[in-house]
Amino acid sequence: MSELKRTPLFEMYGEHGGKTIDFGGWELPVQFSSIKEEHEAVRTKAGLFDVSHMGEVMVTGPDSLTYLNRIMTNDVSKLSPGKAQYTAMCYDNGGTVDDLLVYQLGDQKYLLVVNASNIEKDVEWLVSHVEEDVRIENVSDQTAQLAVQGPLAEAILQTITDKDLSEIRFFKFEENVVMDGVTSLVSRTGYTGEDGFEIYCNQKDAATLWRSIIEAGKDKGLVPCGLGARDTLRFEACLPLYGQELSKDISPLEAGIGFAVKTQKENFIGQKPLAKQKEDGLDRKIVGIEVTGRGIPRHGYAVYDGEKKIGEVTTGTQSPTLGKAIGLALLDTHYTAEGTEVNIEIRNRMVEAKVVSTPFYKRK
Repeated sequence: MSELKRTPLFEMYGEHGGKTIDFGGWELPVQFSSIKEEHEAVRTKAGLFDVSHMGEVMVTGPDSLTYLNRIMTNDVSKLSPGKAQYTAMCYDNGGTVDDLLVYQLGDQKYLLVVNASNIEKDVEWLVSHVEEDVRIENVSDQTAQLAVQGPLAEAILQTITDKDLSEIRFFKFEENVVMDGVTSLVSRTGYTGEDGFEIYCNQKDAATLWRSIIEAGKDKGLVPCGLGARDTLRFEACLPLYGQELSKDISPLEAGIGFAVKTQKENFIGQKPLAKQKEDGLDRKIVGIEVTGRGIPRHGYAVYDGEKKIGEVTTGTQSPTLGKAIGLALLDTHYTAEGTEVNIEIRNRMVEAKVVSTPFYKRK
């Protein structure tokens, strides 16, 4: 059995009582206090996440824009230095290689942030599709990423930097922001449905920055958070998770991120099948479901109309914010109208549920 990988913040877990698990080959904290407490802190105050397991890939060279627009589903030409964009990479059949963020650092310089479980696959995909004058460099091993999320995120971070963070708007970023002596790229993005920032720094500086943020937030209710709360938070906001709402067999359109698919732009990988899906309509798509019977929907549970299987749950749990058993499910589009009654097979019994609107949670 291969040894689990660790982020540069691994020692911090023990200081805060973190309980670690194997997450895609990484030894990461599932929780520090409790998932419910950490979830509530992010919704009402602030939480600090170690997301240094995520992958970072630098794309540089004269043809960077042409190359990226051929690889990505979104229109990368809409970016300018200081802006970030959510996008996907697709296979020729429209299935999803990964969903990711693209940061434009300069005229010929872009930073891609990819899912941890897909780093090697994504880099191989990117390199194998180079036809232009570009350079691909995997900088994941040099980069740490921290996320501060919640309504008090800006107020907490503002105490450790001279940079006016209010100037960094949603999906914008600033390079060379000094936070308590640590130089970082600070981006107003996140994966929780709350306001907040994702901070990229050199791995050697990660522990210093972590301790600074913990200290700055201790009187404002900030807590360290694990993967458990990260998942319940993103799920309530209906942000897709690769391997569940997105996969090689699930297209971005089926997953509900059609806003990141610009089929009208110049040719990109997967464009034709995605354009056909848009034109002909989807056979299946991700929708929200709420259990009206007794039970909690979990990933992989089958969904039925009578005896006919019409799809399956991609993510489900007891929502900490709503206090309801809810889920996301990939269903036959004939059964996706709001209010449609369905059954979920939970532990060998059929449990009543209904299709509901999404997102389940949207901050005011």
